[in-house]
This record gives sequence, structure tokens and C-alpha cells, in this order.
Amino acid sequence: MGSYLFNNTYISFIFQQANIGVSYFFMLSGFVMIIAYGNLENINFFQYIKNRLARIYPLYVLAVILIAGASLFKNVSFVDIILHLSMMQTWIPEKATIINPPGWSLSVELFFYLIFPLLANKFYSKLKLKTNTIWIILFWLISQIICNIVLNEIGNIRDPNTKNIHYPLTHLNEFLIGNLAGLFYMKYLKNQYENYSIPIIIFQLLLIVILKFPIGLNLHNGLLAIIFIPLILLISLSNDKITKLFARREFVFLGEISFGIYLLQVPVWLIFSDYRLEKYFGLDKEADFTLSFFIRLVILISLSTLTYLFFEKPMKKIIQRTYKKSEQSEQSEQSPLARPSIS
Repeated sequence: MGSYLFNNTYISFIFQQANIGVSYFFMLSGFVMIIAYGNLENINFFQYIKNRLARIYPLYVLAVILIAGASLFKNVSFVDIILHLSMMQTWIPEKATIINPPGWSLSVELFFYLIFPLLANKFYSKLKLKTNTIWIILFWLISQIICNIVLNEIGNIRDPNTKNIHYPLTHLNEFLIGNLAGLFYMKYLKNQYENYSIPIIIFQLLLIVILKFPIGLNLHNGLLAIIFIPLILLISLSNDKITKLFARREFVFLGEISFGIYLLQVPVWLIFSDYRLEKYFGLDKEADFTLSFFIRLVILISLSTLTYLFFEKPMKKIIQRTYKKSEQSEQSEQSPLARPSIS
């Protein structure tokens, strides 16, 4: 029976296609990376990747361990665990979601992290914006042709559940188009703050129309850049009341724990399963679907808050501190004062 809250005919199509939010995340990631590193002409790869992994890897591993433990390793091989711990699972599409389904996007994101220094050092800092615009737009167009025509002849990639949407290379155009938006923002737009609430609403309505009336094209591999990129730019530049509201500390903190909400949703749903909710709380999975959902949601937000404060932040500091110590040790060994005399 489910819940009318999610299964009614008016908004159910939104929940059924909510996974397109990952495409928005990849584009936003590309945009944010330019904002964060766009002024650096030469990114130090090891320091950069250390900072990236310190943010995402500890909680990612914790989620894998929780799921593997909760499922008692059912249908999970040693190879599966190694693939997920190394964040390489999406390169073997049938393995992409075998342990923690949301984790596949982090595997793809790691690929973006690894190539970003090359893009920034060799392309974005060396080529003119016009040149970067041409090759990124061409890459995006070619990607749409491949995803919607070429690969469609091989397998039905229009099905959002197909394994092809997890492959990192099919999402590269999303990260690159986000980079391009960031380059434009940094050069032309970063000081043009105004009230853009009306165009933001218009693009959101366009997105709803596209989801409500599908056009038969694959929306999961960058096509929605025509909606998402304007939204990212407009939200970044808007000084309307809603944008200011979301800049308050409460919402900023919610944004900080959102990573945990995303990664820990499956562990929470596994641990607080329908069976346990019925056994310990007398909740029927059909009759009490909505109540069960909100119980899990409260637990998920609470757990994400605790892991952010007492696991993510401390682990990030430990990793960064360890890296600084090793870096200082290397510098002291390379210092002339530390070298033995050969006279």
C-alpha cells in the first residue's frame, strides 16, 4: 500500500526520478572545485587529494563497514569489499551498488578528483576561456550523442536502474560542464549579485515539466545541464530572502551533515528494518509506512549529526595532522642542516 505522501499521482514522479539529483551534484562539484581552486595556477596533487579524501573517505568506509556487518556479508565477496574500500566499484558496473548503493557516486567523484589537477594545471590555467568553452561544449554534445544513440543500441540506458549510468566516464561531461560554469562565474559573474528568485523558480518549474512529461532521452548523463547549470549560477548569485534564509547557521549545518545523510541512509534502513520495527515497535510495514519512514529519517539525521561531530571532523583533523607531520619530516631531511657532511 505504501504512503500517499510519496505515491500520490501529483508528486510521485518526482520521487521516482529523484536520483537525477546525482547529476546535479556532479555539476555542482565541478563548479565548486573551480571556485575553491580556480585561482591556483599549479595545484599540488598530493596535498589536494589528501584534503579531498580527508573529507569523504572516513565516513565512506564507515558506511561500508556498517552495511557489510548489518547484512552479515550475505552475497558480498572479498573482491566486492576490496572494490568498495578502494572506491573502484563503478569501473565494474555490475559491482557499483552491491554494498552501499549511494557510494557509487563517491567512486565517480574520486575519478573527478584525480583528474582535476591535470585539468586545472594544463587546460584551465593555460588556455583562454573561449578555447575551454569550445572543447567542453563539444565534449558535452558528443557525450549526449553517445549516451542517447550509440549506447542505446547496445543496451537500454534510458532505464534509470541500468548499470550503465554508474560508469564514471559517462558522467565526465557533467563535471566538465560544472567546471566551465565555474570559469565563467570567476571571470564574469562573481560580483553580479541580485534577486534572481523569479528565474530560479522558472527553471525549477521547467525541471518539473521535464520530469512529468519524459521525452524519451536519458536524463542521467548530463542532458539536464540545460537546467542545472543555470540553476547553480542563479542560486550562487541570488541575494533573495530564500537564499539568505538558507545561509543561516542551521541550514549551513544541515548542509554539512548532508553527506552523512546521503551515505548512511542504507545502513539505517538495514539496521532499522521492517522486521525490527514490527518486532520491537509493533509497526506494520504497509499500514505504518509513513510513520516508519519518519522514524528512520529522525534516526538518520541524528546519526549523521553525531558522526559529523565525533567522527568526520576528528578523522579529518587526524589525517591532515598526519600529512603535515610527514611533510615536515621530509622537509627536515632535505634541509642542508640535516644532511651529513661529506667533507
